Amino acid sequence: MKQLTGLDATFLYMETAKQFGHVSGLSILSKPRPDYDPLAAWRAQVESRLHLLEPLRRKLVSVPLGLDHPLWIEDPDFDLDYHVRHTGVPPPGNDEQLGDVIARIVGRPLDRNRPLWESYVIEGLEGDRFAILTKVHHATVDGASGAELLTMMMDETEAGDPVAPPDQPWTPERRPTDLEVLARILPNLIRKPGRAVLVTARTMRQLGQATRNPIMAEAGRQLRNSLRGPLGTVMNLGRQREDANPLPRLPTLSAPKTPFNQAITAHRRFAFRSTSLDTVKQVKNALGATVNDVVMAVCAGGLRTWLIRHGALPDAPLVSMIPVSIRTGEETEKWTNRVSGLAAVLPTDIEDPIERVKAVHEAMVGAKELWNALPAEALTDFAQFPPPAVFAQATRLVTRLGRQSPAFNLVISNVPGPRQPLFMAGARLMHYFPVSTILDGQGLNITVQSYLDTLDFGLVSCRELVPDLWDLLDDIMKDLDQLAKAAGI
Repeated sequence: MKQLTGLDATFLYMETAKQFGHVSGLSILSKPRPDYDPLAAWRAQVESRLHLLEPLRRKLVSVPLGLDHPLWIEDPDFDLDYHVRHTGVPPPGNDEQLGDVIARIVGRPLDRNRPLWESYVIEGLEGDRFAILTKVHHATVDGASGAELLTMMMDETEAGDPVAPPDQPWTPERRPTDLEVLARILPNLIRKPGRAVLVTARTMRQLGQATRNPIMAEAGRQLRNSLRGPLGTVMNLGRQREDANPLPRLPTLSAPKTPFNQAITAHRRFAFRSTSLDTVKQVKNALGATVNDVVMAVCAGGLRTWLIRHGALPDAPLVSMIPVSIRTGEETEKWTNRVSGLAAVLPTDIEDPIERVKAVHEAMVGAKELWNALPAEALTDFAQFPPPAVFAQATRLVTRLGRQSPAFNLVISNVPGPRQPLFMAGARLMHYFPVSTILDGQGLNITVQSYLDTLDFGLVSCRELVPDLWDLLDDIMKDLDQLAKAAGI
């Protein structure tokens, strides 16, 4: 048994009938020969690697009375055929039709009585192509570990990679009794109050420094200084002196209202397209920016065009939430979430494409300085402490309040992917499109992942809020063309 971290469990607590906690990836592959059977090949590929892919055979066990976060056990009833599924698109099998199929699949929650993943082999695409959609709960993986999961499920050679057999046979776990679960979590429950005090004190002090709030900083110092006896001694071990270097002042970001910042439904739209990574790199080199700056800028330009067409462009710029990995490479647990986030201005109020890149670059520099100054890891640690029932209610309350006064307008994520070609039982991986999730009050998500020499864009929206998602994607691609032309590329 392994217990979920508070951050992992957050993605379970956030789920409602309209808001889901899973993320997905759409792989587009080319058939190596006319008689190739994608379903049989993919099932065999996954089965041969199950001993390497821990998240695929573990399922949830709830803690009685919701006293603590759930646990993972090795599923005693694991059924691979339940998880590997087969479907298709109608003729002619174009991208828009595939997008409709994907939207229907991601608009359904995963069954919590089974391991939290499904994989769909999708046939009927134009040309000698087929697709694989893999849908995994965010409680299991974040962006970085999800990209690694994809790599481990694929081959690095067309002939197929040798897969070493497991060191020992896989042994499923008997479902524990309620008493066994309580015995497992009891030590954690005993330690929680003291750990909560420590995290609170440290975070208050660091937030006070970053925001120039002397009252908060002093309150954090006094709280920690007030700890006496053995508990205080342990909690003050390794305490660092206050940093005399000036810290950035916390900016005040206010997200304006847009058509997609409303209550979402359970219905989804999905649109996807690729562009040249080399072109984006040429643009960023010409403008002294980063790849992420260019991605953010063209998203801002596309959103600006879409909002103008809908008569809904606000005077103020939009605000984007950007997921940030806090992995150090020294984690002992690979299959868990190690992610935080920063908020940055998205200059939809600037018409000139080159000026938008400059504005994004400046906004990202400031956002990263603030993120480095704030206790990002401590903020994620807070998720450990509230009881699950309280946490679930609080999480849903935050999303409801977000509809009235959104903290940010949308999530834009740029995930680095494999730089070497990947294969699946002889079939070459052509593209990998991310399929993320949306939140109540933030009905649009833009995620980009690199693969070889391309950037693969995946956009997810609430069907009712952004029904013309393909048009928005066209606007983003056109803005990249305009930016490249303006930069002389």
